[in-house]
Amino acid sequence: MNFRGTMLGKILWQGVTSRHLTAIWSISSRSKHKLPDLPYDFNALEPYISAEIMKIHYEKHHATYVSNLNVAEEKLGEAKAKGDISAVIALAPALRFNGGGHINHSIFWQNLGPKSGEEPTDDLKSAIELDFGSIENLKIQLSTASIAVQGSGWGWLGYNRQSGRLQIAVCPNQDPLEATTGLVPLFGIDVWEHAYYLQYKNVRPDYVKAIWNVANWSDIASRFAKAKSG
Repeated sequence: MNFRGTMLGKILWQGVTSRHLTAIWSISSRSKHKLPDLPYDFNALEPYISAEIMKIHYEKHHATYVSNLNVAEEKLGEAKAKGDISAVIALAPALRFNGGGHINHSIFWQNLGPKSGEEPTDDLKSAIELDFGSIENLKIQLSTASIAVQGSGWGWLGYNRQSGRLQIAVCPNQDPLEATTGLVPLFGIDVWEHAYYLQYKNVRPDYVKAIWNVANWSDIASRFAKAKSG
């Protein structure tokens, strides 16, 4: 699911400013968001991520973001109809949080896949080696950044279109990477406790280490290719 360039993507910024109000004002007539299909069974990522976690994460948490996003957009439409700009601005946090949660998780499910033993190849491998020295160094740096997130948030491997380089970033809560930093998201690690607590308790480093075993490098490479050409 590609959110880049959509009105939803444009309104998920760090602060409401006058130049963004037009974008907020014009999104109320869109169709409702839906929970995307999961591309594998709930138990497909075991033993690294349990079926129980996947089921709750997808059916409860992601579904809640989608539901709340639709409610927020419905309220936005009502505020627009009334010409109530104060209400429009007040809805920005809900749109940011739930819209970001929907965007982030839609990427996350595709970023993961059953263990295949694959590693990055071709252009992605070359870019990783150029920007991080080695695939192992990338894993260490992204893992370290993700583990260090205070509270809840995400660790990301992103692509910087201006520099043409890969870059690591972290985002708090459900802030979406591209709308927040300008980086195109390639691979995200969800470090909200709901993503791992039932299996790893409060030992976030073990979860982050395990997730590399189910990283879908084909999906990451596809996102990288699109980011470079977009």
